[in-house]
Amino acid sequence: MDDIAYTSVKKIGDREFEKLSRYIEAEVGIKLPPVKRTLLESRLQKRLKQLQIHSFSDYCDYVFDTEKGSMEIIEMIDAITTNKTDFMREPAHFEYMVHTALPELLKTRSEIHLWSAACSSGQEPYNLAMFMEEFIEKNRPINYDIVATDISKSSLEKAKKAIYYYKDIEIVTDSFKKKYFLKSRNPNSSEVRIKPVIRDKVTFRPINLMKDDYGHRSKFDIVFCRNVLIYFNKDNQADVIRRIMSHMNSGGYLFLGHSESLAGMRKELNSVGASIYRKE
Repeated sequence: MDDIAYTSVKKIGDREFEKLSRYIEAEVGIKLPPVKRTLLESRLQKRLKQLQIHSFSDYCDYVFDTEKGSMEIIEMIDAITTNKTDFMREPAHFEYMVHTALPELLKTRSEIHLWSAACSSGQEPYNLAMFMEEFIEKNRPINYDIVATDISKSSLEKAKKAIYYYKDIEIVTDSFKKKYFLKSRNPNSSEVRIKPVIRDKVTFRPINLMKDDYGHRSKFDIVFCRNVLIYFNKDNQADVIRRIMSHMNSGGYLFLGHSESLAGMRKELNSVGASIYRKE
């Protein structure tokens, strides 16, 4: 099917938008009000082209009424999920972790378990490992591990490769670049890769935060769940926080995005900083 055939594809109808948006919110918590109609339509156009499906009505039939639909649902969720992250995003959180959270936690425990709950393409968990290594270098050896999860399979695949471009690490300090990134052997390449000392500390797994069972075998002392709650409604936000808390140790720290808040939610979390909470 060539590109020209897709110039006349009908726009998504009211019925199809309502059906898809309701399902997506129920399945992964992402709100898609009418103002997001164009976004949903544009994100799924590529899937229609790949499947050689001519209308959103036929696409809905394919997703919900065929045996192959269960696999397409995975592709659909991947297509509409927003996966934006950067190295050193909201750096005050990393500084708080190093200077306040870790010293406090290490008063009562000898190892630290960290969870990047919406890791996207890996920058956040790798940043966590870098700051953990810096803390160890300046203080004392400690055991730690990082679990990084996301709903997007394409993001997780990219994260596992740990390959980025020079432009992606412009904000990273020169010290971190020298310590934790490898240049390509190809002098014409603009790619860099995270060094094994950092890569080996991170385990990646797929998780849908809207599902009850996250499959964690241990509890965490530090959880970063930043800039994902903003896509959920209030009820789903409360449910996700409840599930996350069930996987946190007492005294553990939860870091949210700068525009996210737990205001109005029943919780056993005390605010200790800007978008930073500690479990009782």
